Amino acid sequence: MMDLSELSREELDEMAEAARELRTCQRVLTKTGDTVVGELLRGHGTLYEWRHYPPGDVYDAEYHAQYYYHCHPETERPDGEHGHFHTFLRPLGMPAGVAPAPLEDFEEPENQNDALSHLVGIAMDVAGQPVRLFTTNRWVTGETWYAADDVIRMLDGFVVDHARPSWPANRWITALMRLFRPQIEALLRERDETIRHWAGRHPDGYVYEDRKLEVASQIMISVDEQIAAVEMALRGIRRRRSVLPEPPRFVEP
Repeated sequence: MMDLSELSREELDEMAEAARELRTCQRVLTKTGDTVVGELLRGHGTLYEWRHYPPGDVYDAEYHAQYYYHCHPETERPDGEHGHFHTFLRPLGMPAGVAPAPLEDFEEPENQNDALSHLVGIAMDVAGQPVRLFTTNRWVTGETWYAADDVIRMLDGFVVDHARPSWPANRWITALMRLFRPQIEALLRERDETIRHWAGRHPDGYVYEDRKLEVASQIMISVDEQIAAVEMALRGIRRRRSVLPEPPRFVEP
């Protein structure tokens, strides 16, 4: 588990608020025997490998955040995993000053908002709980490539704030991105390091389209452990503040 003790009080408070939101979503889903994954698959009949759920993806036209869920063939899935989410942000939702990486094969799309960036993948187990975060090479999602520091700046913009196809699912995935923000940042930086090292070891290929490199970075996660780590880090801040001496007070004569 990542050490969160060096995070600021503001960062930890934001993660704690995300934890409360996540637990609320899980509570209301559990009351009816539902899961986040089940919310997206409901009404679509047979689950087909590679197909996006829901069809057409989930897209918030205000924030320009996007996500979908899909499954790989069973033989290609890590043990215990069912499928995963892919999360994106489109240019109209990106902060000012962000631009695609100047790669040799970059082509400006006809629609500026089509130059979307993949943020992170969220793998789910068969019980509908998140178990792994990962980043991918460019060819996996057909994204436009942005440097890690720019993608990190995008993370605050990932907000899905509407009711369809599922209000709790939309709120859940938005909150999860906040709760695991430090891990996602680390994964994005590791992604760029992996790309750089791979390109150096394979100078005759083009790393961003190399099918031998699919997952660029990954980490196993536990919601319960992350929430406990946030609570512990917040308690540490409170203890440190409680033992600090009172500053001297100067009284005007």
